[in-house]
Amino acid sequence: MGELAAELLYNMAPLALSGGGAEVGSCAPLLAELRQLWGEIGKSREERERMVHELEAECTRVYRRKVDEATGERALLHQSLAASEAEIAALTAALGAENSTQFKVNKWTVSLNERVSSATALLEELRAMRAERSKQFSDIRSEIEKISAEIAGRSHGQDTSPRAGDGHDLTIRRLGEYRARLSTLQKEKSDRLHKVLEHVTEVHSLCDVLGEDFIAIVNEVHPGLHEADPGKPTSISDTTLTRLSQVVAMLTSEKAKRAAMLREAVVPLVELWDLMDSPAEERRGFQKAAAVLKPAKEEVLLSSGVLSMASIKKTEEEVERLTRLKAGRMKELVLKRRLELENICRSMHVEPDASTVPEKSIALIDSGLVNPSELMASIDDQIAKAKEEHQSRKDIMEKINKWLLACEEEKWLDDHNVDENRFSTGRTARMNLKRAEKARVIIMKIPAIVDNLMSRTLAWESERKKPFLYDGARLVAVLEEHKQARLRQEEERRRLREQKKLRTLFSEKETMPRLKRPSGSGGGGFSRTPEPGSMNRKRVDAGRLTCSAPSMRSSSSGSSCGGGGGGRSSAELDRPRSSAAGAGRCGELLQGARRLSFNYVAVAKAGGGMSSSLASLS
Repeated sequence: MGELAAELLYNMAPLALSGGGAEVGSCAPLLAELRQLWGEIGKSREERERMVHELEAECTRVYRRKVDEATGERALLHQSLAASEAEIAALTAALGAENSTQFKVNKWTVSLNERVSSATALLEELRAMRAERSKQFSDIRSEIEKISAEIAGRSHGQDTSPRAGDGHDLTIRRLGEYRARLSTLQKEKSDRLHKVLEHVTEVHSLCDVLGEDFIAIVNEVHPGLHEADPGKPTSISDTTLTRLSQVVAMLTSEKAKRAAMLREAVVPLVELWDLMDSPAEERRGFQKAAAVLKPAKEEVLLSSGVLSMASIKKTEEEVERLTRLKAGRMKELVLKRRLELENICRSMHVEPDASTVPEKSIALIDSGLVNPSELMASIDDQIAKAKEEHQSRKDIMEKINKWLLACEEEKWLDDHNVDENRFSTGRTARMNLKRAEKARVIIMKIPAIVDNLMSRTLAWESERKKPFLYDGARLVAVLEEHKQARLRQEEERRRLREQKKLRTLFSEKETMPRLKRPSGSGGGGFSRTPEPGSMNRKRVDAGRLTCSAPSMRSSSSGSSCGGGGGGRSSAELDRPRSSAAGAGRCGELLQGARRLSFNYVAVAKAGGGMSSSLASLS
């Protein structure tokens, strides 16, 4: 070692000259100066070796220190790189990017400083990503905690469970799970809020109908349900929903109970209105209360305060007032109901029930033997039955009116045919001729009308198991007699035509020039004069035909078959007439069907009275 040091010492200059290193070259002048000084001083070889050993030891210590420092620095770099790589691995694992090559350190780099710098930059990027991801988790968790607190009914911030950022799972999958949970909670919050608003709206509607204080009732559930403070969210907790449901059920039950109370008061009120014919002004104040009688689906449209206790009490008081008023007007009401029954029966041409005639009803009420309400109920039952029968007779009554109108047209046509001025040139005559044409068409339909009416009447009687009465007579019997009368009229019309032919021949014979005998001969000649007896018999026969034919009518209301029949002109006898007398007879049969004898002489005398009766029926 000493030799080497000495050699180095002695050969220092050549080494320095050879340029062996930057450090040795920088020390060469010093070594040269030291060697010169040693030579001047006269240092021995041993001293020089000792001093060289000291110098070598001191250099070794310096180099060792530097090596130790470099080794420590390398260790620190390795430690820092390892820590960075560990943190990078942890962050990539937490962020779910452990399999990504983007977040791995390049191990093939020669310099540790470059590797550390690369790791540091990558670490900063990952830390920024973790901060952003943690903020997302924190926001979502905060919103989840807020909604959960609202659903649970507690204040926000009371949750002591660990936050999502406190864990090591910051992956996209975990973030998606939290977002899905938040979406579920938001939907549940929306549903709960919708239910709360529905319940509050229903409570408001019920309170409005029942006349209750909405704010006071809602305050008992939760004070924030009616306050419009945007800073305070609406309570959607289970407790609030349960209480609202209970309040709605309670108010609904109260509404049903009050509706039943009001209905019990309104039903007799409406009956009293109808019974006493109360004016519209008197009813108008209770029309809202009367809405409780509408169907259940329309009951939601009840007006404000209609089911309040004040409204129910007012209705009950009105019922009591009308009840007291009804007691004094019962006789008037009974007579009014009886008149209504008589009008219905009169429109049907039937007799009303005799058990409730006005005189008898008033006597029963005055005697106290019958309760006026029961008597009113009995009359109401009769009215209901009469209306039902009136509805069932409606079709037949229309047919009867049609038949009577046809008979009236037949009577008019008969009167028109005997009018001497019917062929005049006036406007009235032309209108009468047009009416006559229409009347002939209608008269031709009378048999079909009668047959149809009879079939419908028989069907009605078969269904009802009772006869169809019209003004006290059975309609079928009247129709049968009408048909028989028309048959007899047709027969008489045929006989009149034959008689007319005979009269025509007789008149022609009378107008022929008579052959007279010479004045000298007492009985000879060709002239033939009719015998007085035969002439009288023909006049009598003509008179009988005039009286017995239903189509003929006396010229005056007071004429009779024996006295005025022979005084008619031949023109009037020659003109065959329609069944107008039969039409008049139909009117008499419908008004007085108990007299069913078909006396044609009486019919001929009562032509004017029958037409007026027919007009009243039509």
